[in-house]
Amino acid sequence: MTLRPFTGLLFASVGMAQQLALTPPMGWNSWNKFAEKVDAKVVKEIADAMVSNGMKNAGYVYVNIDDTWQGKRDAEGVLQPNEKFPDMKGLADYIHSKGLKIGIYSSPGPKTCAGFEGSYQHEEQDAKTWAAWGIDYLKYDWCSAKDVYKDDDMPAVYKKMGDALKATGRPIVFSICQYGRHKVSEWGAASGGNLWRTTGDIEDSWKSVATIGFDKQVGLEQYAGPGHWNDPDMLEVGNGRMDAVEYKTHMSLWAMLAAPLLAGNDLRNMQDEDKEILTNRLVIAVDQDKLGKQGYRVSKDGRTEIWMKPLENGDLAVGLFNRDDRDQLMIAKWSDLGLTGKHQVRDVWHDADRGKIKDLFEAEVSSHGVVMILISKKEERK
Repeated sequence: MTLRPFTGLLFASVGMAQQLALTPPMGWNSWNKFAEKVDAKVVKEIADAMVSNGMKNAGYVYVNIDDTWQGKRDAEGVLQPNEKFPDMKGLADYIHSKGLKIGIYSSPGPKTCAGFEGSYQHEEQDAKTWAAWGIDYLKYDWCSAKDVYKDDDMPAVYKKMGDALKATGRPIVFSICQYGRHKVSEWGAASGGNLWRTTGDIEDSWKSVATIGFDKQVGLEQYAGPGHWNDPDMLEVGNGRMDAVEYKTHMSLWAMLAAPLLAGNDLRNMQDEDKEILTNRLVIAVDQDKLGKQGYRVSKDGRTEIWMKPLENGDLAVGLFNRDDRDQLMIAKWSDLGLTGKHQVRDVWHDADRGKIKDLFEAEVSSHGVVMILISKKEERK
């Protein structure tokens, strides 16, 4: 099946979709930890944990159910949840009673990635069903759409669901998931997307985080801003296959990228170390800065990289990232950051002032580690 080419301008959509996600969405998604083993009981317990463990207070709001919740369509074509989710409206009400929001998952194809019912030829009907349940977020995954559409159809296919969501009158964040193909950053916002995946699926490994976070995001910063974000996929913090140094780097880089922060671990029994990483207030503030600028790489020397993110108050967030397998002395030169003279520097992860520093900042950075700083834009005269 072929749809007419969609030729909308990048930011042509200025309706409801652009009033949502004015900062990158924060929350939790079920897939990384639970995959097909998610059910209503787990989702409720995750919501309870988000409230009790400080995640909600830190800004995590969305509780998102990924694939495998779908049942069959009834005689009228209305999609029903399966036995794992016997009362989706009741579940949404429960999530809302905690001051949180609920997300769901579908595909523009006939089937989802896990082989469950997709939204193909039921887009408007499904959007109305989700709105009636009280859904606040939709992840829309390409999957079997490849069997009925061409890549050139992607903008129009996603716009069809984006329009259907807006037509419900309910504010539903629209997450486009087609793995960064077909230059999605150039048309995602015009198709109604509030965020769009820029790569394939993340894994809980240093290689995956480094490849996705550093190599695949360069040059995409021009497409991000309030209401429309590049999405390098979910967080793996706490899933156990990286160490604390690597998880801090993961969290820091996602914050520098103004990326959605969707935890993917089991929030019910987190290690304190993982909770401290996920709830660090200064790192989250960098990610959630209202200016909405995505950070970008300003220098690269071998396997070390320096990234910078402008902030609303004029300050700069700067990350000194060491991708090497050995510790490295790194230097951030003011000239590379557009600065001169002395500037006040604060170490983000240590929440400590480093004083008024002239011309450059240097630090010993652990293997696979980061030193993240805030630099006052105001030049100190003394």
